[in-house]
Amino acid sequence: MDETGNQFGRIGILMGGISSERAVSLKSGKAVAEALLRQGCDIVALDIVDGEEKAISSLIGGANLDIAFIALHGRMGEDGTIQSILENMNIPYTGSGIEASRLAINKPLTQNIFKKNGINVPAYVTLSKGNEFNADEIAGQLGGYPIVVKPACEGSSIGIRITMTPEETIHAMEQAWGYGPTILLERYIKGRELTVGILKEEALPVVEVCSKRAFFDYDAKYTKGMTDYIVPADIPEEVSCALRETALQAHHVLGCADFSRVDFILGLDQAHYVLEVNTIPGFTSTSLLPMAAQARGINFNQLCFKLIQLAYGKKKTIKDATLYR
Repeated sequence: MDETGNQFGRIGILMGGISSERAVSLKSGKAVAEALLRQGCDIVALDIVDGEEKAISSLIGGANLDIAFIALHGRMGEDGTIQSILENMNIPYTGSGIEASRLAINKPLTQNIFKKNGINVPAYVTLSKGNEFNADEIAGQLGGYPIVVKPACEGSSIGIRITMTPEETIHAMEQAWGYGPTILLERYIKGRELTVGILKEEALPVVEVCSKRAFFDYDAKYTKGMTDYIVPADIPEEVSCALRETALQAHHVLGCADFSRVDFILGLDQAHYVLEVNTIPGFTSTSLLPMAAQARGINFNQLCFKLIQLAYGKKKTIKDATLYR
């Protein structure tokens, strides 16, 4: 293997985008670009600032890419849009394909799939804007307050609120509908926040997230000093094995490829609940997948290089319609 990275050709780091996670994406993209440059790769950083597919295709086409490293978070990056554009251009890319991306970004869809496949999730209710509802009745269905209100298709904990009263719930729902027409209301599970990174077919060491806020929200995720991380998590080995096994199952039932990150709550009774699967987790200095990889002995440079290797391995069969599915 050419350790300089020259064999991969021109690598485009796709970052930015127009989602609510643009700022985080730019940080991820910059970190990835620097890591690949350190290994002698020929890279070009592409800041996606337009939401029109034709404009994006033109930007990518003008860069003469051989491979794309997708560092776009949220809408466009994790919903299958950029994957579809790249497949139409016959450019291999990092991570999951169109359908897996479309499923994983949609929390109600993933919860339904997990439930059908025997994967434990918190009790939940899905509501579309315009539906009639009674906040107290919803809380009753979920086991009472507190409850968690989430936009259906946002990442980085954007728009998530934990509510204690009907008034708080209605306000949180109105805010969540500002991000899209569908929202998810979940039973609040008191417990420990844990996450498991997947790299190729391996579940990495479990990371425990100890936020200094009410939960691991946007500020806790991206502000240094707001969260402590324990890796590997200080949990019994049988619990760690169960979490990693469930993470791989969640990754597989959604059809994810190459890497992902699966977030959990470990209840006080030691039962674990899957919250979501991130198909393009962060690549910043406080990001969890790189942290888990480091605990496995894979540093940030090596992680980025490995993901490019995996994308490059798809190059010869890029025209196969089932390649990323």
